[in-house]
Amino acid sequence: MQSLDIIRLQQGPILSTLVRLSLPNVLAMAMTVLVGIAETYYVGRLGTTPLAAMALVFPFAMLTGMMSAGAMGGGVSSAVSRALGALDVPRANALAFHALLIGAGAGLAYSLVFLAGGPLFYRWLGGTGAVLAEAARYSAVLFSGALLVWLSNTLASILRGTGNMRVPSIAIVAAALLQIVLGGALGLGWGPVPSFGMVGVAVGHIIATAASVLFFLWFLVSGQGRLTLRLRGVAVQRAMFGDILRVGAVSLISPVQSVLTVLVVTGLVAHLGVLPLAGYSIGQRLEFLLIPVAFGIGVAAVPMVGMAVGAGDIARARRIAWTAAGLSAANLGLIGLVVTVAPDLWAGLFSADEEVLRHARQYLRAAGPAFPFFGLGLTLYFAAQGSGKVLGPVLAGSVRLLLVAAIGAWLAGSQQGAGSYFLLVAAAMVLYGIATAVAVKCTRWG
Repeated sequence: MQSLDIIRLQQGPILSTLVRLSLPNVLAMAMTVLVGIAETYYVGRLGTTPLAAMALVFPFAMLTGMMSAGAMGGGVSSAVSRALGALDVPRANALAFHALLIGAGAGLAYSLVFLAGGPLFYRWLGGTGAVLAEAARYSAVLFSGALLVWLSNTLASILRGTGNMRVPSIAIVAAALLQIVLGGALGLGWGPVPSFGMVGVAVGHIIATAASVLFFLWFLVSGQGRLTLRLRGVAVQRAMFGDILRVGAVSLISPVQSVLTVLVVTGLVAHLGVLPLAGYSIGQRLEFLLIPVAFGIGVAAVPMVGMAVGAGDIARARRIAWTAAGLSAANLGLIGLVVTVAPDLWAGLFSADEEVLRHARQYLRAAGPAFPFFGLGLTLYFAAQGSGKVLGPVLAGSVRLLLVAAIGAWLAGSQQGAGSYFLLVAAAMVLYGIATAVAVKCTRWG
């Protein structure tokens, strides 16, 4: 990476630089939102049982991306950006190789866990009968491709750590378009292609992800980027693993907590019946799709914060973090306002069943006003990754999980309806945003 590029990230105007880096990410993440909408639409066309089955599997599917891109990927980007901020390009090149080893190992482990234990997890969530069987079939295919997801997100994170947001975004957009086409063709059947149901949607995801892995490997190995990934002749060093894992490993706790929070609510709502669960799955889908929006801004902040910290400019690093958090809160606040006022703009895309829609509307009206707090907390979490000090935001996620578990258990004992659980989700988002802001404010960087 040229020193001029580093200087621009370290000394350029914060807001305009952040917006410039964020725009490709936000556009790419908008495509992942479209993928989520398309796949939920496809599954909704297959019936209420597949839609309820997706609600059981979807949190674990999102966890794959959250762990590989947002958590460990943040550790990768942080380590690379801090090395480049210190003008140590050889170290950045070596970190890329070690990151790939971590991604491959984690991806294999994730596949094995969910291929072996997936049906058991869905049963714990309250899945039974046809819903459980459909979830198990979908899961078996989907998670056989977890290795590809980890590799793709690890390679993209290496590039983002150099400040290159454009190339990962182009690849994500192309893969998303391919996934939308293949998911529809294989899931619903188009023309001569027969319908394979939810399994077909999963196969489309795997093929598109494999294509992105091949592209990223070509780009990095061929030296097209600001660093070069060497697959041979690189000495494996414990210190390199440590530099990535001291941020990435701690960060892994955060998406696990986020998904556990959703799973607690999912399990509670599942016991109320298929219709409330299907309605919640529509709202839950939007909640998970908020993550890519905050992600697009947050990952832009990671290399900016990391390079500022690497150069010893802690005051600038903090200004970057708060600016990014404000942008994220504003964007998610706008989404929350829209679905609060007009929930059918989202819910009506996925079901015509009035009872399902009633529950979906109830969720969106409860949770929508809390979306900006969720964006604030999540983007500050990413900024903290760039600083190398992520424990505080992770503990804020723990507070959110404990609140949902404790109050959720009380609501279940009181035999409350779905609306009470939806209000609990909103309160937990607000608490998460405030707690993360306090943690970042009180944590010493540098």
